[in-house]
Amino acid sequence: FTEEKLGQAEKTELDAHLENLLSKAECTKIWTEKIMKQTEVLLQPNPNARIEEFVYEKLDRKAPSRINNPELLGQYMIDAGTEFGPGTAYGNALIKCGETQKRIGTADRELIQTSALNFLTPLRNFIEGDYKTIAKERKLLQNKRLDLDAAKTRLKKAKAAETRSSQLNSARLEGDNIMVNFSYMLNFLHVKWLKSEQELRITQSEFDRQAEITRLLLEGISSTHAHHLRCLNDFVEAQMTYYAQCYQYMLDLQKQLGSFPSNYLSNNNQTSGTPVPSTLSNAVGSSAMASTSGLGITAPSSVTELKESSGSRKARVLYDYDAANSTELSLLADEVITVFSVVGMDSDWLMGERGNQKGKVPITYLELLN
Repeated sequence: FTEEKLGQAEKTELDAHLENLLSKAECTKIWTEKIMKQTEVLLQPNPNARIEEFVYEKLDRKAPSRINNPELLGQYMIDAGTEFGPGTAYGNALIKCGETQKRIGTADRELIQTSALNFLTPLRNFIEGDYKTIAKERKLLQNKRLDLDAAKTRLKKAKAAETRSSQLNSARLEGDNIMVNFSYMLNFLHVKWLKSEQELRITQSEFDRQAEITRLLLEGISSTHAHHLRCLNDFVEAQMTYYAQCYQYMLDLQKQLGSFPSNYLSNNNQTSGTPVPSTLSNAVGSSAMASTSGLGITAPSSVTELKESSGSRKARVLYDYDAANSTELSLLADEVITVFSVVGMDSDWLMGERGNQKGKVPITYLELLN
């Protein structure tokens, strides 16, 4: 092996088919490890939790059950809602959101379990089982090849030595003792040459046998790819089920919270300009938009009529709103205020009036009354 690395010995090359199979197996091993590790990161982002699960797995013990992030957030929301009072709008909404977050946490737990069983386990079995067997047989093949190359080198040296001796023996030499010595040397070298030939045949046979064993194992990589493809389909189905459940849970939550308009946004993200970015409406599906129909949301035509006229209208407040600055008017859900349009005002706002209080109010928080 050292002489090969130094370029001082010939190397028996494997056939092209076997080399391709070895390259395919190595490539499969490298990418399987990368996919497996990144999938583990996706399912469990916490590195400390992954290390803990790895230790328990090596100890052949079941890891203790741990509450996940959605479940923990859900519990905090429920506790906060209970503290604020389930009878209040905010407390009731927190409790509903917390229950939904807990359901999402349960779905997340099911995704992890299903993915670990149907996707990660087969990949890990290949790395720790099939590929280890391939690597072991590949190492044996390497050793058999080195034995074969060493036998070829010994035979080559024996042939060269016998040729030189024959050349010396054919020269004209005087004296019986010298001739006897050369004859003895020739017989010795001939026996050594025959022994080297026999050793070469044995090592060649062992090399061919090991090459066939390795080839049969490597040809199983195609079956491994087919199996991993089925596992990948199972993983995709598990993700599809998880995201479908989460989407349905959020639709149900939206209906429970009063079916917010598609362009509704939290006060914390509002600026003194327009309260709702127009791009948000693209993120809501058609089913969510359908859920808001027939719920008394302000119709665009009514708002247009109000803006074109110089009169005022009564409007019911749909949600609590905290004024961002002194030019706006804070609102309480279900209260009725007077609204009217002012020339030059942004299209997403109206002027609201409650007694002696006046200020801008967002249209999305209002339902115009007849």
